[in-house]
Amino acid sequence: MIRDSIKAAQVTAMKAGDKPRLAAVRLILAKLKDKDIELRTASVVPEDDIIVVDVLQKMAKQRRESIALYVQGNRQELAEVEAAEVAVIEEFLPARMSVEDTKVAIEAIKSELGASGMKDMGKVIAELKARHGTMLDMGAASGLVKAALA
Repeated sequence: MIRDSIKAAQVTAMKAGDKPRLAAVRLILAKLKDKDIELRTASVVPEDDIIVVDVLQKMAKQRRESIALYVQGNRQELAEVEAAEVAVIEEFLPARMSVEDTKVAIEAIKSELGASGMKDMGKVIAELKARHGTMLDMGAASGLVKAALA
């Protein structure tokens, strides 16, 4: 499980005295704990790895946005700290699907659902997310779906 590898990375970073990595791993674990608390009242709780991947993807996205703002604001030292955190976060994310694999998956779903136009975009995206959500950047995938249905 991904959560176990994150906890193991915390111990390793502590033993190695790698303070920046330890801080990033602790941030991840704190976000996961927040998500666990949030899900206590949920009627349906998804599989643990799905929860972890979702949290990690959101954290990575937030940090990429921060990096862009820091670079724009000429704060390179803060952008470097965020970039280091992104690198740690991405270590725990599953491998991303390539653009070509994503296009193949979209075409398969499109033919299965009989999707022909933009009115079917929501159905295709929902099915794509259900099947491959943890391995995709859904923002980029939606552009590919739009192109495939146009």
